[in-house]
Amino acid sequence: MSTSRRILIEFAHPAIRRSRVNRRLVDAISDLAGVTVNDLYEAYPEFDIDVEREQSLLDSHDVVVFQHPFYWYSTPAILKEWQDLVLQHGWAYGRDGRALTGKFMMSAITAGGGEESYRRSGTNHFTIGELLAPIEQTAALCGMQYLPPFIVYGTHDLGVPQIEAVAREYRRAIEAIRDGEIVPESVAGASRPEADSGARSEG
Repeated sequence: MSTSRRILIEFAHPAIRRSRVNRRLVDAISDLAGVTVNDLYEAYPEFDIDVEREQSLLDSHDVVVFQHPFYWYSTPAILKEWQDLVLQHGWAYGRDGRALTGKFMMSAITAGGGEESYRRSGTNHFTIGELLAPIEQTAALCGMQYLPPFIVYGTHDLGVPQIEAVAREYRRAIEAIRDGEIVPESVAGASRPEADSGARSEG
């Protein structure tokens, strides 16, 4: 099977053994042709990120997916460190920084709070889209097209059947992006159970 887009999953979960949702999501797509899962905490337990390796991975893929639990309205620490070190001026952005131009970026996140908590009238006061603005702007600065995020809300309340359904949906979304069937406006969201808000999620 030929693939039209090669997808790099930048996976960041500092407590994967406790994860129910993220672990199942990554399992659901790890065997897909054209998809590379780069587990940052496994590769760099001391945060000693190999910039040359990471830039080489980016060079060889068309789509970059940041998959992680939504920690304090942001990414786990290693993914921020990855951005600081790997997305160098003159390589990823700046006058001569065109290595990522034309590629795609997407966030795939799990949140402990329900969708109702992520709105102006909710506990968190902002939508997920608003809170992900720094990542969207990072993509823009690097000349990348930011795809709508894949979001799993209310992870604390999900049972096994719901987790399996979300994993199937994630696999379908990644396959569709890989095969060129998804345009930037049409990435599906995921489960939307109501739950108490949580700034940190172990999903």
